[in-house]
Amino acid sequence: MNEREFADLAAGHALNALSDADERAYQEALASNPHWESHVRDAAEAIAALSAVIEPVDPPPSVRASLMARIADVPQQAVGPVTTPDVDRDDEDYAAAGPAPVVPDATSSRPASWGRRRWFTLAASIVAVLVLGFGAASFGQYLTRPAAVIALQQIESAPDAQSASVSMPDGGSATAHWSASTGQSVLVTDGMPALSDDQTYELWFVRGETPIAAGIFETDADGRATAMLDGEFHSGDVIAVTVEPAGGSPDGTPSSAPVVAVATA
Repeated sequence: MNEREFADLAAGHALNALSDADERAYQEALASNPHWESHVRDAAEAIAALSAVIEPVDPPPSVRASLMARIADVPQQAVGPVTTPDVDRDDEDYAAAGPAPVVPDATSSRPASWGRRRWFTLAASIVAVLVLGFGAASFGQYLTRPAAVIALQQIESAPDAQSASVSMPDGGSATAHWSASTGQSVLVTDGMPALSDDQTYELWFVRGETPIAAGIFETDADGRATAMLDGEFHSGDVIAVTVEPAGGSPDGTPSSAPVVAVATA
């Protein structure tokens, strides 16, 4: 089994869609190649991201007919031997390459259900395109969105979503978005001043009189950033930003006055 084939198995494992034979092959390959674990993490994170932001949709009856028609048009058996070039597997883009072709091989140690797993991969891909309406590039971009962007969408979809904005003396602005039901909060900035290399912006929850560190962030050349606060948001928190030494406050408390402070109560 090569690495691309293992990546396909990892996707099936994350979906709980492997047969018993394929699950054994997956576990054996992972035990023999622990450096392939990144595919396991990537598949699990992709499924978690999808389940968090996509509502279940019942596909129309036409989807099944279209799917079966597509499958019927795909050859089910390769003719003749197939060879693959000797490439550096570490540099291969598995997502762009797509599933490896199914090639009957009398000497192969693959489980008998391997072909059925390929059909599952094909069917799942077709359904994703038909139901969600995503192209391959859009789907890849969707899965690789930053965590802060995903959190912002979840906040905006929550029934108790709220936001508030403040302006800074130099013309910059910052908008805090929060939802008590999700426990998430995100700060979106525009036009914040650039900092020197030995400084960074740090986020804080100010809860009563107590500042709680909530992560550091950087802005782009235009002072823009979408930063998710680490930790759970509580109703009434003040969302603040200070300028700290690179890496964040060394003692876990603000070392300067806030340049942004957004009240959420």
